[in-house]
Amino acid sequence: MLDLKVLQSALTQLEEEKGIAKEKVLEAIELALAAAYKKEYAERGQIIRAKFDINTGTTNFWQVKKVVDESVLRDPEDEDVTPSATDGPRPRQSATIPRQSAASEASEEERKEVFNEEKHIMLEDARKIRADAQVLDEITFPLDEQDDFGRIAAQAAKQVIIQKIREAERASVLSQYAKEEGGIVSGTVQSIERGTIFVDLGKAVGIIPREEQLPTERFRQGERLRAYLYQVEEGHRGVNLRLSRAHPQFIAKLFAIEAPEISSGTVVIQSIAREPGSRAKIAVYSKDSSVDPIGACVGQRGIRVSTVITELGGEKIDIIEWAEDQELFITNSLSPARINRIELDEATHTAKVTVDSDQFSLAIGKGGQNVRLAAKLTGWKIDIVAPAVDEEGVMVESAAPEIVEETPEKTEKNESGKSEESALSESAPAENEKTEGGI
Repeated sequence: MLDLKVLQSALTQLEEEKGIAKEKVLEAIELALAAAYKKEYAERGQIIRAKFDINTGTTNFWQVKKVVDESVLRDPEDEDVTPSATDGPRPRQSATIPRQSAASEASEEERKEVFNEEKHIMLEDARKIRADAQVLDEITFPLDEQDDFGRIAAQAAKQVIIQKIREAERASVLSQYAKEEGGIVSGTVQSIERGTIFVDLGKAVGIIPREEQLPTERFRQGERLRAYLYQVEEGHRGVNLRLSRAHPQFIAKLFAIEAPEISSGTVVIQSIAREPGSRAKIAVYSKDSSVDPIGACVGQRGIRVSTVITELGGEKIDIIEWAEDQELFITNSLSPARINRIELDEATHTAKVTVDSDQFSLAIGKGGQNVRLAAKLTGWKIDIVAPAVDEEGVMVESAAPEIVEETPEKTEKNESGKSEESALSESAPAENEKTEGGI
């Protein structure tokens, strides 16, 4: 005997914990009952439907027949037979019939069905039951109520319910996390396998591939973490949630959480250049002249930027003011170095930056990091030069390696998962051509 209170409680629990609507589960139960009835009592080819009343526990069964006439039926003797090699060549298509028209006619013929009295009813017979019946309408016939199903039928019903609940759960998860794509999610480290971190997000499991992790971080099972959800896709085994802590937008979203001015849109993060785990530069500007964009990101006594740095495991962050004037923007991007002069070559999109000799190493940065990030941030190729003295005491220019970078939009992790470091390694031969001021 079915306990309706237990069933209703289970439906409520599924809705609260899995996000599966009660109607979806009831639909699965009705499909399962119809499948069990068909397995045990119906004739071959019959279409059976069931309606389950959760308040009374009763189930009604119907046989469904589709209304047809000669226009939607084909003769069973006209079934298509694939010609064999011995049948000889096919006749040439008539030149008077367009190929597209012939294909359309063949497709229409394929859609026609062979009459089956178990699932079809002729139009004239249907109108004896229902006067307004039309072709392709459905006519239902009530069946005797049954509640005694065999083991095989019960097993088939169980499989239908499990499958439908899984499909509903997958659709619920996909719908929920599709809304969160491009944002930050929190979870617990479930396991770590071959460098890939599996994160329990509650209703689903996200993965952080090795290349999307910070090289300075190590997580253990059970630890909580936050990550950027950059891709939601439906796979064969469920919904795949791809997370990243190395994505440039992870920094942008963290600042949006800490700074109300950014979340409200008053302060805008224009571009980001990042070497995950080491250092990042972000360019910001304010839509309101009374709001300091850098101060909004730094916060009182640096509390906002410190919180972001702590989340990133100590990664250094330089906040600069974006400027529409490209010379000013490049100057700001090379901070903290002081710039003497900038010459822009629009044709090659190259900036020649002149600095004092005591600012040369500061502009380049340790391992060339400062100028490399500035190039990523601005989208310009940057060549830094400083005055030097040759053996004869004549002033000459000492050049830093030319930094060739893509635009800021392309420096983010692309769909192929290629990292910024690999992009830099491809430009290494060009950098090695410089003989002085090497990175």
